[in-house]
Amino acid sequence: MKTKANYIVLILIPVILVLGLTYLYTQNRNQITPNKEEIVTENEGRTVKTIISTTYGEIELELWPDLAPKTVDNFVKLGSEGFYTDTYFHRVIPDFMIQGGCPNTKDDNRGNDGQGGPGYKFEDETYADGDELKGAIKDHASAELVWAQVIVPHMQNNRTPNADIAAMVKQCQDARSLNPMLENTVEYFTGLAGHKDGVFNRTLKAHVLYGTIAMANSGPNTNGSQFFIVTKKDGTPWLDGKHTVFGKVTRGMDIVHTIEALPRDKADNPNPENQAFILGVSFPK
Repeated sequence: MKTKANYIVLILIPVILVLGLTYLYTQNRNQITPNKEEIVTENEGRTVKTIISTTYGEIELELWPDLAPKTVDNFVKLGSEGFYTDTYFHRVIPDFMIQGGCPNTKDDNRGNDGQGGPGYKFEDETYADGDELKGAIKDHASAELVWAQVIVPHMQNNRTPNADIAAMVKQCQDARSLNPMLENTVEYFTGLAGHKDGVFNRTLKAHVLYGTIAMANSGPNTNGSQFFIVTKKDGTPWLDGKHTVFGKVTRGMDIVHTIEALPRDKADNPNPENQAFILGVSFPK
């Protein structure tokens, strides 16, 4: 990722600080690959049968409440209330995905498509907590956990953060890595931040694979109503952990591919004359 030289400088203005933290967090996440033996690749729990009826046909899915309970409850609630009815898939990209669920598609302004939601946001359900991390921070994976679960929330939630944590953030930003955190202890950082919930190893709940349905978002913990269905046969591993997977298509991928191929504008929004409208969402027993 290219960035201006002064981007890394620590400036204790909330917006700029968050950008700097996000940049460094992303850089270090790219160096960490989850242990494949720890990744849950298949759902083994309950399923909720779902049918999305569109102007091009029906898409049948199974949703996974044991894997993503809040996400499934939200989708079922919105679908049952008719929230999705008369919306359309406003973003379609061949060999990638189709995205829908934006209430703004019900008005006559195509410019605001993709910007709407239900009026609230809720957290991601991408990882499950594993063992608690304690003692010396000996590797980048452990440093990244402390960074994400302790340091970033502390800096974002405090206009006057702890001076030692702020100094560590500056060291990491100057080094463009989390190396300065190594050999300190988890307890050192949780104590400075007043973090009492512990730091836990995380296991990825599900890959963003072909045919899965996942939540669209504008960053961590910003889920609302918008969702996407993956059409890329090899899946989208760069989205793993960034979007909550909550089910998969069981019948109707031909309909998904038809929608994926609709003629579209420069914003990837299908042209008005061939929009794929959602006629309703049902949950047959």
